[in-house]
Amino acid sequence: QVQLVESGGGLVQAGGSLSVSCVASGRTFSSYAMGWFRQTPGKEREFVSAIRWSGGVTYYADSVKGRFFISRDSAKNTMYLQMNSLKPEDTAVYYCAANPTGSMVALTNFYTRWGQGTQVTVSS
Repeated sequence: QVQLVESGGGLVQAGGSLSVSCVASGRTFSSYAMGWFRQTPGKEREFVSAIRWSGGVTYYADSVKGRFFISRDSAKNTMYLQMNSLKPEDTAVYYCAANPTGSMVALTNFYTRWGQGTQVTVSS
């Protein structure tokens, strides 16, 4: 059973940086793509970034391109999202998710396993 556990959220001032992590367990992920999504109350879950576990190809939403950086450590089965130049509109619960097809997509229905989420709050 695939399990994803996020950590590292918190409160940061606008312009600051924060990193969130996602530890994956339950199988090998070499054929997977892994993604980060975010959600605020009353809104749909929004794609942030994705990475192909094998090869490390990355994909970003336009809203975070150049500010956020996704990476993974295969030996630790851990994915990271480094968030820089944070804005109040980045405030959300951030979720990691696993996509067994390995395709680099922003659609939530490709991602079959989700973590519990971690809150990121950016104050103005």
